Amino acid sequence: MYCNAKRSLGKGRNCQLAMSRQGSTFSRRVATKGSKWVFLAASGIGAMKVVSNKIDETHGEVSKNLSLPYDTMADGLNSLAMSARSYSHYGRSYLDKIDELKNSFGDSVAGFNDILNGGDEVTPAIPPLQPLKPIEEPEIDEEAQDIQRQIQEVMDSPVLLEVPLPELESEPSQCTIPDETLVQHQEVLEKLSLELEEKERLMEELDATQNERDLKHQEELGILSQELKEKERLREELDSMQNEKDLKHQEELGKLAQEIKAKEEAMNEKDSKFQEEKERLKEELAEAQNDSHRTETELRKELLKLQESYKRELDKYRSENEQLKFLVKNSNLKTSSVKKSIIDMYAEVLDTLSDNDNTYKIQDHLPRIVVVGDQSAGKTSVLEMIVRARIFPRGHGEMMTRSPVQVTLGEGNRHTAQFNGDDRVFDLSSEAELKELRAAVEGRMTKNLKPGETVSSEVISLTVKGPGLHRMVLVDLPGIISTETRGMMPKTKEALTEMAAMFMRNPNAIILCVQDGSIDAERSNVTNIVQAHDPKGKRTIFVLTKVDLAEQNMLNPTRVKKILEGKLFPMKALGYYAVVTGRGPQDDSIETIRAYEEDFFSRSKLFRSGAMRASQMSTNNLSLAVSDCFWKMVSDSVEQQADNFKAARYNLEAEWRNTFSGIREMDRNDLFEKAKDDILDDIAALHKSTPLEWETLLQENLWEEIHPKVVDDIYLGAAECTSSSNFNTKVDIALKDWTDDKLPQMAINVGWQTLFKQLETIMTTKKADREIGDLFQPLKANILETVKAQHAWQSTALKRLSVIQKNALEDTAVTNKMQWDNSISFMERILKERIDLANDNLERCIGPSWTERWTGWRSRSPLESQCVSAKNELQKLLVADEMHSKHLENDELTTVRRNLQTQGVDVPYEIICTVWEKLYAVTFLTRALSSAQQCRKAFYHRSIACNAVECNDVVLFWRATRMLETTSNALRLQIMNTEAQRLEQEVKQYLDELSRDEENKKRLITGKRVDLAEELRKVRSIQDKLELFIAELNKDQ
Repeated sequence: MYCNAKRSLGKGRNCQLAMSRQGSTFSRRVATKGSKWVFLAASGIGAMKVVSNKIDETHGEVSKNLSLPYDTMADGLNSLAMSARSYSHYGRSYLDKIDELKNSFGDSVAGFNDILNGGDEVTPAIPPLQPLKPIEEPEIDEEAQDIQRQIQEVMDSPVLLEVPLPELESEPSQCTIPDETLVQHQEVLEKLSLELEEKERLMEELDATQNERDLKHQEELGILSQELKEKERLREELDSMQNEKDLKHQEELGKLAQEIKAKEEAMNEKDSKFQEEKERLKEELAEAQNDSHRTETELRKELLKLQESYKRELDKYRSENEQLKFLVKNSNLKTSSVKKSIIDMYAEVLDTLSDNDNTYKIQDHLPRIVVVGDQSAGKTSVLEMIVRARIFPRGHGEMMTRSPVQVTLGEGNRHTAQFNGDDRVFDLSSEAELKELRAAVEGRMTKNLKPGETVSSEVISLTVKGPGLHRMVLVDLPGIISTETRGMMPKTKEALTEMAAMFMRNPNAIILCVQDGSIDAERSNVTNIVQAHDPKGKRTIFVLTKVDLAEQNMLNPTRVKKILEGKLFPMKALGYYAVVTGRGPQDDSIETIRAYEEDFFSRSKLFRSGAMRASQMSTNNLSLAVSDCFWKMVSDSVEQQADNFKAARYNLEAEWRNTFSGIREMDRNDLFEKAKDDILDDIAALHKSTPLEWETLLQENLWEEIHPKVVDDIYLGAAECTSSSNFNTKVDIALKDWTDDKLPQMAINVGWQTLFKQLETIMTTKKADREIGDLFQPLKANILETVKAQHAWQSTALKRLSVIQKNALEDTAVTNKMQWDNSISFMERILKERIDLANDNLERCIGPSWTERWTGWRSRSPLESQCVSAKNELQKLLVADEMHSKHLENDELTTVRRNLQTQGVDVPYEIICTVWEKLYAVTFLTRALSSAQQCRKAFYHRSIACNAVECNDVVLFWRATRMLETTSNALRLQIMNTEAQRLEQEVKQYLDELSRDEENKKRLITGKRVDLAEELRKVRSIQDKLELFIAELNKDQ
C-alpha cells in the first residue's frame, strides 16, 4: 500500500502540503503519549493524503491494513520528499513542508497538548530527524482508545494545524484509518488539483502575454534602430555642411588677411605722410617762433583796446536809445491804430488763465462758450459756420479734435486768423492759407499729446477777425464717445467726459449742447452730461444739427417739434435751435453751405408744419443768440471775478510781507535772469586769474597726473643702468614712445579738468547774496553738468601740443647753473616725497618701532616679527654691496632664509621678497638723493659725480621740468584765448534754451519763495487786465 501511495504521488503532487500537516499532527500526539500505534496511524493518515481520485477502489483496503512500523514510515517520508523535489515549479513549497515533518519528532509533549486544548500555535525549535528502530506492537489500552477518539475529532475538524513534530518518547504502533476521513481527504485533493490546473492556466496566459510583450519590444527596437540610422545619416549631412562652412570661413579669412595687409600698407603710407607733415610743422613752428614779435603783453593791450572800443559803441547805442525814447514820449503820434479791441482784451485775460492754470484752480469763473456734443454730431461744423471759415482739420467718422481749441471772434476789415503768441496771420479768404491753418491746428494738437494719451487738455488759442463776426469766445471740445476703438489709449472715454465736465463746472460758462438730428435722440450721451452740470438750463443753448437729414429720415414730424420745444429730453435750455451745416461729405465752402441752409429752411416741410419757428432756424440766428447770452453773462459776472482776484492779491501780498520781509519780490523769470547774469559773471571771472596762477595750477595738476610714469617707469626703470649712455638711450626711447602715444592727450585732459575745476570753485566759493542764498545752486550744478558733457577741447590743439612737448623733451642742454640747481631742487623734492612714502610702506610692513611699542602699548604680530627678522638679514646684503641690483638672486634668497632658520625664525620666500622690495626702494632713493646733492657741484664736470649715470638723472628731471613749463604755458594760452570763450558761448546757448523751457526752469528754480512770487505775478497780471477790460466794457456800453 505504501508503494501504491508513493506512485500516486506523481499524479497528485498538490496534496503533499495537506499530508505534511496531518502527518505532523498525529506524530505530535504519538510523541505525547508514547504509543507506537498512534504514531503509525498518524503517519498512515499523512501518507493517504497523497492518494488521488484514481485509487478509490483500494482506499478501503488501505484503511484496514495500513499498519507500518516507524522505520517504514520514515522511509516513506523520505520518498515523499524526493518526489516533491522532482517537481520543478510548484514542488519547492511542498518539499519544505515535508522536511519540517521529518525534523519535527524531537519537540516536547506539551506543544501538542496545548494545541488540542485550544492553545495558541507554537513553533519550537526542531532538531534533525533521528531514525528509530522498529519495536513490537503493544496492546491497545483504554488510554490509547481515548487518544484515538481525540485524533478522530482532529481529523474531522476542517482546520489543519501546522506545528513542528515533537521528539518521540515511545515506540510506534499500528493504527487504522476510517473511510470517512479518506473521503474527506479525497475531496480536499480534488480541490487542490483544480486550483493547480487554474494556476497552470494562468501561467500559460502569463507566458502568452509575455510573448506578446516580447514581440512589441522587438518591434519598438526595430523602430528605434531605424531612428538611430536616420540620426546617423543626419549627423553625416551636418558634418558635411560644417566642412563646407569651414571651407567658406577659410576663404573669408584669406580675403580678410588680404584686406588687412592692404590696410597695413595704407597705414604705412599714412605714417610716412604723417612724419613728413610733422617735420613740416616743426619747420613752420620754428619759423613762427623766429618770426613772432608780438608778445603776450601786446596781445593784452590789443584786447583792452577792443574792449574799450566796444564799450564806447555800447554807450553810443544807449544814448541813441534814450533819445529815441524821449522822442516817442514827447511826440504827438496817434496810437489808436494799435489799440486793442474789447474782445481782444478779454481773450488776453482768458489766455493768461489758460496758460498759467488750465484746471481753473485760480478762481477762473470767467464766461466762455463751451461747445460740447457727441463725436461726429457736427459741433465743429457749427463752430465753422459761426466763424464763417473751414479752419479745423477735416475727417469722416473719426476723431479729429484731440485738444480744446479756444476761438476768439471779433470784427475786422479782413477775414484773418492768428494763433496766440504767433506773428503769422492767415488769410481766410485764401484756400491755400486755409489749408496751412488746418495743418497748423492739427500739428499743435499732435504736439500737445503726451505719451500714452489720445486727447490732451492743453488749450490751443486762436483769434479770428472778419467783417460781420459776432464778438464772443468759444471753446471747441473733443466729442464724447460711447466706445473706445482700436488705436485709442485706455480710459480715453473717461478722459473726454472729465474734460467736458471740467469746462462745464465753471458756473459762468455758456454750454452750447450740439445734438445730431439724423440719429435717434436716445443714442445721445451729451444731454445727460449737460443736465448734470446745468439742471435748470439757465446757461445752456441746445442746437439740433443735420435737420435736412432728419426731415428725410423721420416719419413723425412731431418728434422734431418736441425736441425744439424741450419736451423730449429732461434737459432744460435757454433756447433751442435747428441748423444745417453741410450737404454730406462734400468739401463745400461756407458760402455754399449757408445758401443751402437758407434754401432748405425756405422750403422745409418741418417749418411749414409748424414744427420749427423762424427764430429757431439758421446758424445766423444761433450766432446772434449765443453772442447776446455771452455778453450778458460777462456783464453780470466780470466785476465779481475782478473782486475775487483783488482779494486773492491782497492775501498773497500779506503772506509775502509776513514770510519774506525785507526781501525783494522776484518771480521765476526774474530769478532766472539774475542767475543767468551771475553765471556769466562767474565765467568772466576766469580771466581775472593771472597767467602765473594758471600756469602754477596747471603744472601741479599735470605733474600729479604724470609723475607715476616719469618716476616709476622711466627714471627707476633706467636708473639701474651701469653706464651713462645706456641710461640716456633707455630714457630717450621711453620718452619718445610716451610722447607719441599718451602724453598730449593726458595734458589736454588735465587742461579740461583744470578749467572746469576752476569754474566750479568760483561758482561754489562766491559769496552768496542775502536775498538769493542757495537758490541758484541747483541751476548752476545743472549747467556745469550739462556743459561738461558737451564741451570738447579743440581738436587742432592736440597736434600743436605734441610738437611742443617733443621739442621740450628732446632738449638735453642745461645752459646755466640756475637751471641746473632748479632741476636738482625739483629732483630732491620728488625724491624726498618718494622716500617718505617708501619708509611708510616699510614701517607698515615691520610694525611699530621700539618707542611706539613702549609708549603706545602696542606689539608686533607674528607676520611683522618675521618681516623685522628678514629686514635685519637683508640689510647685511646691502651693507656688503651698496650697489646691489634691484633683484635678489636665488642663491642669495636661499642663504637669507637659511640664516633666519639658524636663528630660529622660519620666513617664507614671499615675505623675504616683499621686505626686499620695500627695503631696496628706501636704500635706492636715499642713494639717489645723496647723488643729487653731490651733483650740485658737478655742473661743469659731470665725471666727479659718484653715480654711474654721471648726473644724467638730473638732466632727465630738467627735461621733465621743461616739458611741464611749456605744456602749462600752451594750455593756459589755449584756455584763455579759445576754451574759455567757447565755454561761455555754450553756457549762453544752454541758458537761452532753458529760458524757453518752463518745465526745467520750474524744476531748477524752486522753493516756497519762488512759488509765492509766481502766484502773485499771475494774480496781479489777471487783475490788471480785468480792470482794463471792465473800464473798456463800461465805455462800450
